[in-house]
Amino acid sequence: MGYREHPAPPALSELVECGWTNELPADAPPEIVRILPDGCMDLVWTGADVVVAGPDTAPYPYRPTGGPRMAGLRFAPGRLPALLGVPAAALRDQRVPLGELRPALARAAIARLELGAPPAAVLDVLTRQLCPTEPDPAVAVVVRQARGGRSAASTADALGWTTRSLHRRCLDWFGYGPSVLRRVLRFREATALLRAGMAPAEVAAMAGYADQPHLSREVRALAGTAPGQLASGA
Repeated sequence: MGYREHPAPPALSELVECGWTNELPADAPPEIVRILPDGCMDLVWTGADVVVAGPDTAPYPYRPTGGPRMAGLRFAPGRLPALLGVPAAALRDQRVPLGELRPALARAAIARLELGAPPAAVLDVLTRQLCPTEPDPAVAVVVRQARGGRSAASTADALGWTTRSLHRRCLDWFGYGPSVLRRVLRFREATALLRAGMAPAEVAAMAGYADQPHLSREVRALAGTAPGQLASGA
């Protein structure tokens, strides 16, 4: 019961970070969960529909429903928009039914799910059907540069692009520009360190923040809470 992550299907390891399931008892009390920005996008079976979870720039309030088992695939940063043929910026901070983007594939997937096919297997097949081409290697370069704290100018130079071209491609791939991508990926690293029990001052130094107050400001901006509350899982 509850939320669990699972290894990505081996054939999709270049695209997908992990699979996940979330199942609550039917009598679970209503509770709003805040989904935190992580640079990723998900394909989600809600128990009633297949939904695309766009890239978040702030905590996304979500109220799980008891009963149906939810399942999803979490795509590595920048990977899902190319498969959907939709720029990530058009999906930023939204949850959009797949039927609005790829109607035929959505209908086929939902039909299999309603017949009792395992959600993880259906999402796996759906992803293979979405795949039009090999992943653009430049996506990985931009993510690597952002995780290393590199500036937009440095990243553009590494790819032989202008900063304007980099910004435009980042909007298509990630839903926001390179500076926001850098903030979100740094926040994701800080969240993992805080939840592992590391002190905020150490997290600030390790994750690349200027100091602990800088970490606190960013955590409040991206999680809506203080580092101590984030560390406790609140």
